[in-house]
Amino acid sequence: MSHLDAVTDHATRRVWTAEAARAVFDMPFMDLLFQAQTVHRANFDPNRIQLSRLLSIKTGGCPEDCGYCSQSARHGSTLSASKLLEVERVLTEARKARDAGATRYCMGAAWRSPKARDMDQVVAMIEGVKALGMETCMTLGMLDGDQARRLKQAGLDYYNHNIDTSERHYANVITTRTFADRLDTLAHVRDSGIKVCSGGILGLGEGQQDRVDMLVTLANLPEPPESVPINMLIPIPGTPLADAQPVDPIDFVRTIATARIMMPTSHVRLSAGRTDMTDEMQALCFLAGANSIFVGDTLLTADNPAEDRDMALLARLGMQPMVAHEHLPADRADDRDHAPAPRAEMPVPILR
Repeated sequence: MSHLDAVTDHATRRVWTAEAARAVFDMPFMDLLFQAQTVHRANFDPNRIQLSRLLSIKTGGCPEDCGYCSQSARHGSTLSASKLLEVERVLTEARKARDAGATRYCMGAAWRSPKARDMDQVVAMIEGVKALGMETCMTLGMLDGDQARRLKQAGLDYYNHNIDTSERHYANVITTRTFADRLDTLAHVRDSGIKVCSGGILGLGEGQQDRVDMLVTLANLPEPPESVPINMLIPIPGTPLADAQPVDPIDFVRTIATARIMMPTSHVRLSAGRTDMTDEMQALCFLAGANSIFVGDTLLTADNPAEDRDMALLARLGMQPMVAHEHLPADRADDRDHAPAPRAEMPVPILR
């Protein structure tokens, strides 16, 4: 059995076992990067990157107890709760993001789940950002089927709902909702026709196998997420994980490369934690298959690299921004009226 062998179903789709995925993660580092870059080039232009902007539309006061989050009302962070932003304020910020080169606008609210009284305002935000020609993404907590369908009707392109870590480690980080709750929301999103954005956070006290198992869960969903954000924990004073041990940079790059190999056609986003990454570490992540970043000085409530620093790094690397809706899967032809033709998908190469 080769390192990249896995069980496949009757439709010839690759279904990953934990053992096969761990064998990929444990490959010699140079072999792993070579395989990840080969897979990446088979499905994407390696010199193009998707730029997203993230805005907190409702900050703080969340009833969940996620151990990493400054927005939890249960922790001792100094962040105070705010009301849902006015629609025009959101659209003003979206215009600035579009004019600065972002093609996807992500809006996040610190809720357990959205309330009925807020849905009209959320729908207006989606419709307004769509009218600007941008892709839309929301993260609002847990959704039921009716809520997901309403967001789809409004034109929402992506819904973000991270699984955070492995099922085994999950209860060590969050107790107010279950791992199954996360998967239920992802199923509602997928069933509604919205694209799925789901990934995790490294640095939550998990082990290497937890990182691998998290990727196995994502890759083995009925359809893998179209977008997979991989975050590096930003320790927040006042949260239970304020003193968490930092992630080894090589392990972080290994996780990016493994995600790329396991989910060849997904956008893999280098997300939170880039302020603590050197330019060289970020370049290695791009080599490993990351092809999406958040731009702008703030991610919800955490710092992000200054936009001029990002643009300078991309220029040094010879990387160019993607256009909106670039590289959509072939079975989403209805979304591709104005998108560039996707590259032909190729099988994952086998390392012998």
